[in-house]
Amino acid sequence: MMNLKAYFGIARVPFLLLPATLVASGAASAYLAGDLSWLRTMIALAGLIALHASVNAFNEASDMRTGIDLRTRRTPFSGGSGVLPAGMLQPRTALRFAAAMSLIGLAAGIVLLWQVGPILFPIMVAGAVCVLAYSDILARAGLGEVAAGLGLGLLPVMGTAMVQAGKLPDASVAAGIPAFFMTFNLLFLNEFPDEEADRAGGRRHLVILLGRRKAALVYATAALLTPLSIVVSTIAGVLPAVCLIATVPSLLLIPPLRWAFKNPEGEVPIPALAANVFWNLLTNSAMAMALLIASHGAVPGA
Repeated sequence: MMNLKAYFGIARVPFLLLPATLVASGAASAYLAGDLSWLRTMIALAGLIALHASVNAFNEASDMRTGIDLRTRRTPFSGGSGVLPAGMLQPRTALRFAAAMSLIGLAAGIVLLWQVGPILFPIMVAGAVCVLAYSDILARAGLGEVAAGLGLGLLPVMGTAMVQAGKLPDASVAAGIPAFFMTFNLLFLNEFPDEEADRAGGRRHLVILLGRRKAALVYATAALLTPLSIVVSTIAGVLPAVCLIATVPSLLLIPPLRWAFKNPEGEVPIPALAANVFWNLLTNSAMAMALLIASHGAVPGA
């Protein structure tokens, strides 16, 4: 049981709700266009959960190797799981687990590629880069937040929609854009508490590159662009009007935005970190629900 708890820790299991909301949003956008395969949706979900667990475990091993995990001040939402510093697992075991999860994700991708065709290949390659290069390359080159927004935001929504019938519905792109901003911000806000530990460990994310005040303004901009992008897509007719309900969870942004505008040099309050997470999950879920409500037509067989 202790080992199981340790593996759940390095996989960051509570955060694996995010892939489910992204897959739901992508599948619902395809359903709006009249296409849905439950089998392919489940394969996509299994693959994305495995890849998310993989990048989390790779990140834990990297942070232990660079000493970040030994310096960070953990919160429920940032600073790692604490599994490796506590000696519950060895870093090499975490790496083996991460590699195994990557192989599961690759297997799911190959199955879907075989079923759908080469249209899916660019998304697979981009996703693989985001997973394998995040900790030791992208997060040290000021690209970690963008990689997160793509790899666990825009690309999964588009990819899940694409595997349904081998085409890319416009609604999936429109649903994927706010998902990009939210996952960008999900990582971004969590980097503020880890700033000093990350700096000492060689990371070069946007908080370090821009400074806390400018970085907080970037966070606020991405936060406000999320509901704005939904409104614009609805006005343009790409998303049905019912999708405006997906802007309601943005009310949760009040605590983090208050911090960003008033006290970015201070510690990020735990309620603001929590609101950032729930905003993300609830917005994606509301988008999926709205697309399902707006959908019409028969569901094709799996």
